[in-house]
Amino acid sequence: MSSNSSFERPALEAHSAASRERFEDLLRKFVEIPSVSNDPARKDDIHRMVDLAGSTLIDFGFESRVLKTKGNPILHGRRVVDANAPTVTIYNHLDVQPGGEASDWKTDPFVFTRDGERWYGRGATDDKGPALTALFGARYALDHGAKVNVSFLWELEEEIGSPSFEAAVRAEAGALRTDAVCVSDTIWISRERPACPAGLRGLQGFLLRLETGATDQHSGTTGGAARNPIAELMGVVCACLDPKTGKVKIPGFYEGVIPPTKEEIDGFKKSGFSVAAFKKDHKLKSLRVNDRLEVMKRIWAMPTFEVHGVTGGYTGPQIKTIVPPRGEVKCSVRLVPKQDPKKVLGKIQKFVKKVNPDVEVVPVGSLAAYRGVTTGPWADAVKDSMAFAFGRPPVFVREGGSIGAVLTMEKVLGCPIVFLGLSLPEHGYHAPNENYDWGQARGGMTAFAKFFEQAASMRGR
Repeated sequence: MSSNSSFERPALEAHSAASRERFEDLLRKFVEIPSVSNDPARKDDIHRMVDLAGSTLIDFGFESRVLKTKGNPILHGRRVVDANAPTVTIYNHLDVQPGGEASDWKTDPFVFTRDGERWYGRGATDDKGPALTALFGARYALDHGAKVNVSFLWELEEEIGSPSFEAAVRAEAGALRTDAVCVSDTIWISRERPACPAGLRGLQGFLLRLETGATDQHSGTTGGAARNPIAELMGVVCACLDPKTGKVKIPGFYEGVIPPTKEEIDGFKKSGFSVAAFKKDHKLKSLRVNDRLEVMKRIWAMPTFEVHGVTGGYTGPQIKTIVPPRGEVKCSVRLVPKQDPKKVLGKIQKFVKKVNPDVEVVPVGSLAAYRGVTTGPWADAVKDSMAFAFGRPPVFVREGGSIGAVLTMEKVLGCPIVFLGLSLPEHGYHAPNENYDWGQARGGMTAFAKFFEQAASMRGR
C-alpha cells in the first residue's frame, strides 16, 4: 500500500472541507432535475439529467459517453491512468422515485433545501448524493497519484427494475471490462455502524385484476346480487397472505429458502440494529414482531408478500354508494437466494386461479436475489476504507432491497461486486422528506479516496 501522505486523514479531511461548497452546488443541480423513470412525461427531464451528468464527468476529468438503450440512456465515464493498472467501476443510478404526495413533504420534493447539515429533495440519498460523493473521492485519488483506472456507470432505469441495462452492458462488454465493481446504493443499519450487504433480495411484481361489470352501479339497486371486484380481490389477498403475521400461504412459496448461516446471524447480532430506532427511522407505530433478531431476519433474510396499493371504485370524500365494475391490487414478493422469480410467479398464478379463476395475475418486473462477496481483497479494501473514514469497520448483513443491475454486472462483466453504501435509515429512501447529510458525504469522500488508493495495489491479483 502507498505511503503517500495525501491519503492520510489530515489531507483527506482538508479536501472534504474544501469541497463542500462545490459538492452542495452540484447536488442542488442534480436533485432539482425530476428524473423520474416511471413517468413517461418526465422523458425530457431524464435527458436533462443525462446532459448534466455527462458535463459533470467531463468537468471532473473523465471521458463521458452515452450508451443508448431501448429505454433510458446510461452514462459511462472513464479515466485511464495506466493500461496495466487495475480498473474499478463505480455503479450508481440517477433516476428517482416520484415525489409523492406534496402534503407529506416539509419542502417541495424537487426543490433542493438545506437545513443545517442536511439536504432535502427527492434523489438526495437515492442515489444522487452517493454518486457525487464517489466522484469527488475518485477525483481526489486520481489527482494524488493512485494508479488505478476508474469508470462510472450511471443508470437511469434502476427504479423501474433496470429493463434495458443488461442488453446495453452485453453490447458494450468489451469497453466496460473491469476488475471489480463497487456499488454505492445501499443503507447502513444506523449512523453508529457502517454496513455492507452480504446479499440482496430479489423481487417479483404483479397485479391482481378483476372485472365483473361495465360501469358503476347503484348499490341499493344491484348490491347483494352484483359481484364486487374489490371485495373479491381482498379475499384473494387474504388467501395468499396472513395479514397479521405476514406468513405467505401460497403452497411451495418457501421452497428453496436458505436460512441465515451462523456467521450471518453473528453479523446480524453485531450490527447495532435497534428495534426502537428502526421504528423511529421509518416512522412505524408498531411491528408484526418485536424480537430484535426476528425483525432482522424478516427484513433481510426472508421472503415477503406485500400489497402496495388498491385501485378501483370511489375514493373521493365521504361515500358514493356504488358497486364498482373493476378493481386492481398492486403486489410484489421479495425473494431470497435460491428462489427463482419465474417459478414463484407460477405458484402465485396457479394458487390465485384456484382461489378465484376470474382474477388475472399480470407480471410486472422480475429480479433474482443476489448473494454477495464478503471475503477477498476487494471486500477487504471496502472494509478497510470504511473503517478508516468512519472509525468503525462495517458489518456484513443482507440488504432487504433489490438492485437489478448487480446480477447483470456480475454475470456479464464476470468480476467481483462489492458495496460501499452511504445512506442511513433516517435519510428516507423512497419516502417523503428524503435527505442526505454532510457527515455521510464528508466521510464518503474519504472512504472512496482510500478505496481507490487500495485498489491500485490490486495489480497482479
